[in-house]
Amino acid sequence: MITEEMSEALSRQINAEFYSAYLYLSMASYANAIALKGAANWFYIQAQEEMAHTKKMYDYIESQGSRPALYAIDQPPSDFKSLLHAFEETLAHEKMVTGRIADLANLAHDEKDHATQIFLQWFITEQVEEEETAQEIVDRLKLAGDTGPGLFMVDGELAARVLTVPAGAE
Repeated sequence: MITEEMSEALSRQINAEFYSAYLYLSMASYANAIALKGAANWFYIQAQEEMAHTKKMYDYIESQGSRPALYAIDQPPSDFKSLLHAFEETLAHEKMVTGRIADLANLAHDEKDHATQIFLQWFITEQVEEEETAQEIVDRLKLAGDTGPGLFMVDGELAARVLTVPAGAE
């Protein structure tokens, strides 16, 4: 069993994960609009991954005898200055999510909620990967520039991404 406070905090994180999915769908639409189909693919898969995170949290709350609360989802931005700008926003967003997950882990620690601490370790590890990947793409785009062959090379690499659904979120 989790406390009402932990259930509420995890429910708020579900909302944040839904927002992340909306944000990445918006970025996919932007990338499609500027004819960068590889980047659109990367963002679309990222949106699907965020939805898998929501399911994983939703299922965990229910498994702990609580009921997830669902809240309205804010509208994400829809325009970006460039693909680099979109990925810089991705990195900033993922850093914010990392902070939210850390806050959840701190709450679980303070409540001596060992089960939730263990559950959140997967998300902590996931956030390390999310930030690292976003930073790598930002770095590559800075090298490639906003136009020309380098941008198209990076776009081609982004096209190769495939969805890997996390265990427990099938």
